[in-house]
Amino acid sequence: MHSEKQLSTEIDANVPTAARMYDYYLGGKDNYAADRAACEELDKVVPSTRRLALNNRRFLQRVVRTLSEEYGIRQYLDHGSGLPTQDNVHQVAQRIDPTTHVVYVDNDPMVLVHGRALLEQDERTSVIQADMRETDLIFDHPDTKRLIDFSEPVCVLFNSVFHCIPDSDTDGPLAVARRVRERLAPGSFMVMCQLVSEDPEVRAFVTNFMDQATQGHWGRVREEKDVATYFEGLEILEPGLVEVSTWRPDTEVAPRQLTHEWIEFGGVGRIPLAK
Repeated sequence: MHSEKQLSTEIDANVPTAARMYDYYLGGKDNYAADRAACEELDKVVPSTRRLALNNRRFLQRVVRTLSEEYGIRQYLDHGSGLPTQDNVHQVAQRIDPTTHVVYVDNDPMVLVHGRALLEQDERTSVIQADMRETDLIFDHPDTKRLIDFSEPVCVLFNSVFHCIPDSDTDGPLAVARRVRERLAPGSFMVMCQLVSEDPEVRAFVTNFMDQATQGHWGRVREEKDVATYFEGLEILEPGLVEVSTWRPDTEVAPRQLTHEWIEFGGVGRIPLAK
């Protein structure tokens, strides 16, 4: 089990984490020398990673804005949320409706510390420390129960996180996606994307590098066909499953992912409404 009690509460500055590396790529300050060094090594083989991280963040913001404005979603459960940065899920959603409730989930103790400090004055938003694979623990957490009504539509986010967990019949991305989907009301949404590459050498390098750098806190870079399986049984919103910078861009001149040694691939699926 990956319960909140069993997760580490200590911050090890010498071991890179995906959350802190992502923070560095986004221009944040909540990272250490080990995280920056890992990013520099990664950039030698996959130099588009910073642009990929920025485009992924913009995708998240567009998705939340779209679901809030066009579909009336007022509840968000964000798995593997990472360190707080500008325009987080609750900020985007609450600009549209201040009553929106958001629960962030991450297993990185640094995320918990910074997130709770940021949100201590916001009773409609919470951060809980949990492994994204622990569906029952997350859904039954007191803060989740206080803020999220799962009898109503909710948006569940797995944004750029499934590559952090390995394949498993019970805890792999497909199993987690199915488990979560079973808990959601019709009309709910699932946002899922992860790092993919059609180049086997890139997949092998990044997977091995990140697994060693994070001391085993990594899954693997997958292929587009793998991501497609996460959406089985869902109605996929237009434009479908895509490289995320092309998902409903704000303008024709919006930043695109120009290099493709690896990409962030995924989209938005909806639990079918009952007939």
